[in-house]
Amino acid sequence: MIEGHVMQSGWRPAHLEDLVFFQRGYDITKAEQKPGEFPVVSSSGISSYHSESKVNGPGVVIGRKGSLGTVHYIEGPYWPHDTTLWSKDLKGNHPRFVYYFLQTLGLERYDVGNSNPTLNRNHIHGLDIKIPEHRIQERIASILSAYDDLIENNRRRIQLLEQAARLLYREWFVRQHFSGHEHVKIKDGVPEGWEKKKLSDLCEEVHESVKPDAIEPDTPYIGLEHIPRRSISLSEWGLAEDVISNKNSFHEGDILFGKIRPYFHKVGIAFIDGITSSDAIVIRPNDSTLHSLVLMTVSSDAFVAVTAQTMREGSKMPRADWKQMQAYSVLIPSQGILNSFETLVHSIVDQLKAFTFMNKRLCAARDLLLPRLMNGVIPV
Repeated sequence: MIEGHVMQSGWRPAHLEDLVFFQRGYDITKAEQKPGEFPVVSSSGISSYHSESKVNGPGVVIGRKGSLGTVHYIEGPYWPHDTTLWSKDLKGNHPRFVYYFLQTLGLERYDVGNSNPTLNRNHIHGLDIKIPEHRIQERIASILSAYDDLIENNRRRIQLLEQAARLLYREWFVRQHFSGHEHVKIKDGVPEGWEKKKLSDLCEEVHESVKPDAIEPDTPYIGLEHIPRRSISLSEWGLAEDVISNKNSFHEGDILFGKIRPYFHKVGIAFIDGITSSDAIVIRPNDSTLHSLVLMTVSSDAFVAVTAQTMREGSKMPRADWKQMQAYSVLIPSQGILNSFETLVHSIVDQLKAFTFMNKRLCAARDLLLPRLMNGVIPV
């Protein structure tokens, strides 16, 4: 909250516990969980799904340990993990308003842990805040939810587009049901006019090391923490000013493969130029007509599985080994099929990029509105 701001009509002084009363979550191990529909919400968000729930939604969950002060909104029944605090009592306030309001408090400042960040509910329940009337809460929640709904719709579109690209790759290159396959002879598992090559014939690992003082502070930085699991869209990034060690540069269109614990399946295409951690392999196709084939190959379940089987055991954690990766056998189709595949997947990638940047703009607009709405700077 902005100190010294004149209180708008309809707002009243209060304590955080007048807005929401938090309860510590419930411990449950991965081994104890059974497949189900109810989300298990940890400090970093939904971590898995279980056959049982502990709490009925809608509710708000905040990180108690690890990812301190993170805020998550859950619509239906859920299981709040022991690493969280959950909204046992919303005190009659609008659930989504509470969710948005908590994001403005900077709860990570109230860390009481020694080695592991920890949030104590007793230290935040007494925080001085201002609470608006319910009608104002509803209006604020409606404004901000409109942005989040658009963002979520775009995320679903991204998922569907990625699924379409994977299905196309699987049909053409795994099942070999490409256009006109009925009239093509197969010999030793290879369609006539196709050939087998090594991955190294299609692309290369790129090492373009840069020092922190040699790049602009606002240069995009993609580390392992920004690369999503099982998604080819690299839609999140930080800034070079937060990097203190030497990094590798990459260009738009390059493919980043998470080297550490490759079975985490962190592989994606860059929509920008930037720098990345040395824990990511930068893969660059040798030819533009090979780009989509390389992308879909190295992000496929089969390739990731083989990479995980041949990873090097490091001093602390296993790493992907490019020497092994580049020996992977790839089926190269006839030029006509290759061009058609490139055209179709390239169109999908263009849409993924468009939705990614659309969400960036929506997030920026929402985040600009959020504190102003919560401080009454913008009356509603």
